[in-house]
Amino acid sequence: MKKITLNKKTKIISVSLLFLVVLAVVIIICVNGLKEEEKPLSTYNMKLSYDDENHVLSGEEEITFINNYDNMFTCLYLHLYPNAFREGAKNDLVSVADSDEVYVDGVSYGNIEIKGVSSEGENLNYNIEGEDSNILKVELPVEVYPDESITFSVEFATTLANVNHRLGYGNNAINFGNFYPVICMYEEGVGFKTDLYHSNGDPFYSEVASYQVEIAYPAKYTLASSGSLQLTTEEEGVATSKVSGDKIRDFCFVLSDIFDSVSQKVGSTTLTYYGYEGDSLSSALEISVKALNTFNELFGKYPYSTLNIVKTNFLHGGMEYPNLVMISDNLEDDEIAYVIVHEIAHQWWYGVVGNDEYNHAWMDEGLTEYSTLLFFEEHEEYNVDTASLVKNATESYKTFVRVYTSVNGEVDTSMDRPLNKFDTQPEYVQCTYTKGMLMFDSIRKSVGDRKFFKALKDYYQDFAYKNASPADMIASFIDSTRVDLEGFFNSWLSGDVVIK
Repeated sequence: MKKITLNKKTKIISVSLLFLVVLAVVIIICVNGLKEEEKPLSTYNMKLSYDDENHVLSGEEEITFINNYDNMFTCLYLHLYPNAFREGAKNDLVSVADSDEVYVDGVSYGNIEIKGVSSEGENLNYNIEGEDSNILKVELPVEVYPDESITFSVEFATTLANVNHRLGYGNNAINFGNFYPVICMYEEGVGFKTDLYHSNGDPFYSEVASYQVEIAYPAKYTLASSGSLQLTTEEEGVATSKVSGDKIRDFCFVLSDIFDSVSQKVGSTTLTYYGYEGDSLSSALEISVKALNTFNELFGKYPYSTLNIVKTNFLHGGMEYPNLVMISDNLEDDEIAYVIVHEIAHQWWYGVVGNDEYNHAWMDEGLTEYSTLLFFEEHEEYNVDTASLVKNATESYKTFVRVYTSVNGEVDTSMDRPLNKFDTQPEYVQCTYTKGMLMFDSIRKSVGDRKFFKALKDYYQDFAYKNASPADMIASFIDSTRVDLEGFFNSWLSGDVVIK
């Protein structure tokens, strides 16, 4: 065999090539192989029983809290949203103008009662705190350090008010939204977020978690829920359903004895529309299917196996929950399609990509409103002129500014503020939905379609199952478009932009 002798120049080239090959391999491994390890999720295991006669949901809730933060905890704080429905609550559920529509049978109240908190058979100390009895503080039996976990149980009873709202019973259905104690979000350097329930917007902010829920209810009812239904059994007039949900931000369910439903498979997702007996269900199912397909294409794949569109008694047009959206039964026929599309878009913007809806409502509402426009842009068969939508939104916003200025002498047009800083519902709507839609339309026109739609996909992928801050969204759009949009965003959010 001939021996190969390398001269000095050949050795240098060989070493250099070897270095480049090794460097390339390391880069590939870092990018593709060594992705950030997925952290385990906290879990909620609930056993629920609904007393139809007294309108009380009794629950045993076992929570395993996993400390994915950098701090040690000696106590945890949980939201008690049902106490916003109690007599004497600090904030009104709805505006005075909406009272007759929400309290159709007269003023009614509900609440949540905490019957005990324990861990491993030992009772834990707890207090009802907050400005409006809206927070459950649980003293932990041990210090919980980063990457450690603790399991504790909460026994509670939620009494429903007779209201057409997220939580309450009406003439056609019973809504169970935000009915259970849920751990408050914790922000490094800030602490637990314990904001009050508010009539403006959706005052919610939570981490994704895993849910295992067992629900006992009168067998005359049909159940629609978050998560995926695993099994329903019936005994002596009581149905018991077992539901599981993985990586979902919340859990909600609706009961009705007049539900009729129709389903269709969309990829790996079973989409079901729940209407009332006698409804024509096909058109609602059709637009729901189209919305799911369209947003799968525009933003990224919907990651869950179920999506339920549920008609129910609800004051506002609709309400989003993981795997389930409420659609108000008081909508006019020409409003239904728009609301269905809007609420399905929330499965991406709030459901998968979360944000602090109390302090930064524009992030999900503005982007969802613009996503609704994008759907109708893709589907001309619905005869919705999207250029007119933008024009009408612009005129609506300008009218709002003009009227508020004439009445009050000035108007706050900033978008990035807490719900309690919007004096009226119209002000909230104009500054989050309307102005939010106009802002995203303006960004699209500034950077072009290719960069804009890439930014939406990247934002969805980068923050799936996380909570994004305004800074996160802005940085994500800058990274995707390679355009410095920080000043652009900030001028809209602060109210400096003048819309003509």
